[in-house]
Amino acid sequence: MSLEELIQIVEPIFKEETWIVEVFVVVFLTALINWIQKRIVKKLVSKFETTRTYWDHALFDAASKPVSLLIWVLGLSFAAEIAKNQSDAAVFGAIAPVREVAVIMIIVWFLTRFIKRAEEKIIEKKRHEQESFDETTADAIAKLLSVSVVITGGLVILQTLGYSISGVLAFGGIGGIAIGFAARDLLANFFGGLTIYMDRPFDVGDWIRSPDREIEGSVEKIGWRLTTIRTFDKRPLYVPNAVFTNIAVENPSRMTNRRIKETIGIRYDDANKMRDIIGDVKSMLEQHEDIDNGQTLIVNFDEFASSSLNFFIYTFTKTTNWIEFHKVKQDVMLKIIDIIDSHDAECAFPTTTIHIPDGVTVSNDKQE
Repeated sequence: MSLEELIQIVEPIFKEETWIVEVFVVVFLTALINWIQKRIVKKLVSKFETTRTYWDHALFDAASKPVSLLIWVLGLSFAAEIAKNQSDAAVFGAIAPVREVAVIMIIVWFLTRFIKRAEEKIIEKKRHEQESFDETTADAIAKLLSVSVVITGGLVILQTLGYSISGVLAFGGIGGIAIGFAARDLLANFFGGLTIYMDRPFDVGDWIRSPDREIEGSVEKIGWRLTTIRTFDKRPLYVPNAVFTNIAVENPSRMTNRRIKETIGIRYDDANKMRDIIGDVKSMLEQHEDIDNGQTLIVNFDEFASSSLNFFIYTFTKTTNWIEFHKVKQDVMLKIIDIIDSHDAECAFPTTTIHIPDGVTVSNDKQE
């Protein structure tokens, strides 16, 4: 067989299969473009990390993965269009709607990532600059924006697929009743979370407790369904948001002062010194730099107890910090002991006195 005859045989086959080469080239170019954009985005993210603004860094960080996926979706769909020209398979008819839906989902993914990254960067910056900032509000706004983006994206996808949005919304009004009964607990927790965001009984970082339930600890996260609380023994406690609509919640983190309320007893033998001791203790509290004299301050003789004469102190510290409070309380209690000692008096403790009638003697003799 001559070379000319071989060329005449191969040439028709090569012409018919050129689409394979075209598909290969498209896939190769897609991979190349994706590799180039990754390098560019990585350099941009590194550069914007050093700037004072946080929007640019959040934007490029959020766009890195969605852009990569978008390049692959467009590239592969273009390659599928080339293959479509060589085949009448019904599956190729779905290329256009699948591409459109994928693009919309990628945009939604990018926007939700951007919202999340922006929230994280704003909170991080405020913490670094030690500025007062309401993290709970930022979290609520971010969640509402993300939900809005997802719902809008879902409606656009339905419209793209040929469904009437008005019909979907009408069906949603009817189906919402059935869904409401089926998911009433989920909806109760959702509206419970919404109530927390609106009424603001506590924020992330607050120490809360409930006298109705065994709930006490620091709030770590307020979600749409659960609130995460870290107890003082460092265990996570997950509380459904609906619970907070039915219980009383204390928020000690918002207290203005901490209270010192103690009862001190002295001996009955020191009864004549009680007036001076009370006066000195009250003067000490009034002059103490860590006691808030703008709040109620009481030092009074209180009761004749079984083994002591009791007086009580009722006052408030300036600090609300738990550790600092106990330091102040310790200092106050030690100064009260010093005042009692300075009057040659003693703190009482439980004792029993036995009165022996006249004429009765106690013998130490032991009988065998």
